[in-house]
Amino acid sequence: MAAGGSYSIVEYFGGDGGHRCGYCKHENGNFSHGMWSHTMTVQDYQDLIDRGWRRSGKYVYKPTMNKTCCPQYTIRCHALNFHPSKTHKKTLKKVNRFLSRGEMPVERHDEGQEGLLEDIKGRLKPFSSILQRTVAIAAGKTQSFLSDSLGEIMDSAHEEGVQPPRQDPLKIDHSEVQDISTSPDTDTTNSAAPATPREDAAPAPEEKTPNVTPKPGKGADPSRPLGRKAKDIRKERRLQKEQQKQQEAESSSVNPVPSKSSSNQPKSLEEFITESLPNDPLHRLEVRLVRSKPPSAQFKASFDASYQVYKLYQMAIHKDPPDKPTESQFKRFLCDSPLEAEMAPDGPEVGYGSFHQQYWLDGRIVAVGVLDILPSCVSSVYLYYHPDFSSLSLGTYSALREIAFTRQLQQQSPKLAYYYLGFYVHSCPKMRYKGQYQPSDLLCPETYTWVSIERCIPRLEISAYSRLSENAHEGDACVLKELGRVLVLHRRTVMPYAAYARKRKGSNDEKEVEQYASLLGQTCAERILLYRA
Repeated sequence: MAAGGSYSIVEYFGGDGGHRCGYCKHENGNFSHGMWSHTMTVQDYQDLIDRGWRRSGKYVYKPTMNKTCCPQYTIRCHALNFHPSKTHKKTLKKVNRFLSRGEMPVERHDEGQEGLLEDIKGRLKPFSSILQRTVAIAAGKTQSFLSDSLGEIMDSAHEEGVQPPRQDPLKIDHSEVQDISTSPDTDTTNSAAPATPREDAAPAPEEKTPNVTPKPGKGADPSRPLGRKAKDIRKERRLQKEQQKQQEAESSSVNPVPSKSSSNQPKSLEEFITESLPNDPLHRLEVRLVRSKPPSAQFKASFDASYQVYKLYQMAIHKDPPDKPTESQFKRFLCDSPLEAEMAPDGPEVGYGSFHQQYWLDGRIVAVGVLDILPSCVSSVYLYYHPDFSSLSLGTYSALREIAFTRQLQQQSPKLAYYYLGFYVHSCPKMRYKGQYQPSDLLCPETYTWVSIERCIPRLEISAYSRLSENAHEGDACVLKELGRVLVLHRRTVMPYAAYARKRKGSNDEKEVEQYASLLGQTCAERILLYRA
């Protein structure tokens, strides 16, 4: 029951039949339990998503984890400790370049970009042996060995269907990933023609190099110092930096200088978001938060423009036919919500409930993030954007803005410290990008405790479904113990299930109610009203 005295009311639908999976496209491999929520308090929904439930409109569902083809693990990011990765920083800079100077990057979908990087790393693994042999060559092997090894390297590269890289084969320059499909150095297509090594890849064998007498005046200038290896220069610089740091540490212990220590702190997410933006940018981006349930005046005024963006997004990105993303479907999917608007003394100023975070570019909507603001988190429901701006990686950009928004709300409500990204699906590579927002946790499907994603990945590599908790003795703290205490709503009267069962002699719904209550847990089952006809 909410602080205002209202109850959450649901109708349970069960979940025995399989449905088409949106991840692996299995026709009937997706299993879940569902219920229709007529109304729900934000605390009840917070407790439900902390047990693996999630809403789509007013429909609330929970994947049958040990049965469904693609297990979906609830994932949350520690917003206060979040630091953007290199990929995240690139996205922020890309958007800021567009806002500042109008630079629109080459078209590419940002969905699953991190998964693409992981795939590239996997493709480069076969070159590890090549790297070892290259190091051996540099260590002083003979020219004859070099000649033999070069042939082996080329043969190995042909077997893998790739060309040998020009530089360190295990080092990925993220700045080049965007053009990796067209770069001749990373061509991964099979070719019948022999690969041609770079001219500077290795020196040619001695016997094939003609002896050419240098022309007069050519060669090293004896008046200049000998050239130094880059490795030695780097080593010297590193030693100088270490000595400088040591001297600063010694001096600061005597005369502390707070300003210097603070200047050495890494940039915050908020600083990266506004970095390099001039006072008068070419394009102006405004982020507006409007309440969708109950709909605010701003939400109503922008409804049609928002719907048009959604329709274009569904047709271009998800290939929906024009008649599928109707206005009524949009309302049911992204506007309707069972969550009641609530205000609390220790809550955020905007209150709790369901919202649309609109991105206005030069006076028109280009993207919308659908959010739920709950007692402990900001929960991301969905994002849609105008297809003309897909190359700006708005999926990543909006997630970073939502993390920053969570941090802003936490200053007003200290316990609101997490950003929930929905479900993490390890068996679907394009959904693994959610694990890049770190530090993050996955919800154990058996104990409903949070486990660091780094500890979960090895288990998920072995099996798509896994008990994530490492404590073999740990169980569900809210396991159902007393079915009779489950609350039901019958003929507009709230009563425990035990009283309902006595009234309805011969009722055969005990197994259904027990299944429902087990999925909710004892605590939620004693607060949420299960509707009984």
